[in-house]
Amino acid sequence: MSGFYRRHLIARSSLAALIALASLPLAACSNKSASLDGADSMVTGSTSPPSLREAAKLGKDWQKDPKNLGLGLAYAGQLKKLGQASQQLQVLATLYQYHPSDPTLLATYGRELVQAGQADQAQPILAKAIAAGGNNWKIHSAMGWALDQQGKYGEARSYYHRALEIAPGNAAVMNNLGMSYALEGDLQQAEKTLREASELPTGRSEPRLRQNLALVVGLQGRFDEARQIASADLPPDEVEANMAYLQKMLAQPNTWRQLTGKPAG
Repeated sequence: MSGFYRRHLIARSSLAALIALASLPLAACSNKSASLDGADSMVTGSTSPPSLREAAKLGKDWQKDPKNLGLGLAYAGQLKKLGQASQQLQVLATLYQYHPSDPTLLATYGRELVQAGQADQAQPILAKAIAAGGNNWKIHSAMGWALDQQGKYGEARSYYHRALEIAPGNAAVMNNLGMSYALEGDLQQAEKTLREASELPTGRSEPRLRQNLALVVGLQGRFDEARQIASADLPPDEVEANMAYLQKMLAQPNTWRQLTGKPAG
């Protein structure tokens, strides 16, 4: 199945799912540009490429000493790089049992739970990280994402705004803020926020942000404009597949009402 949106929607037909998938924070998207979020800094460990040998050694050492926080975080970092999300969460969960108040672990574990779609479990852990003096914008942005996943959009945006107070003009946070508006059905405010984000220096080099903007514009029925935005990063055939999919979705009866609880328009 081709298309930036469609390839993520196997066995899914909900427009809400389409927006939710597109709204993943920029740091969750792996691409050639530098991460806007600095995600690697949230996990203690080597910044070297993923290594099965290093992961195996760290795992063996950590199993001998599961209370060792530094060793466990390094092992979790290698598992993350290797795409072993489930195993990574198991390591972080074990560390959390031994170190339930460590600020670095709270921030890391909470954020990884959010990325795994476990928002209900992530929220109390992120709250502990913030209460422990977590003044890191990544923690507040992660809390916003957790709340968005639970449909608590207004509360989520209060955390995004706090993140922007800590890191003014952060394109990653503004992306998440914009998609929070989209999830709630306020496409005009979503578009405004995403346009502002895309004009920031870091935003100009981030394809995912532009695709989110194209999605929000397309959801308003402005397909020619959405096509032009999407064309900056995607090949013509994929752009056309995306536009055709959006048109098909929006043509379904009551699609917008099912998503937002509001009539279209």
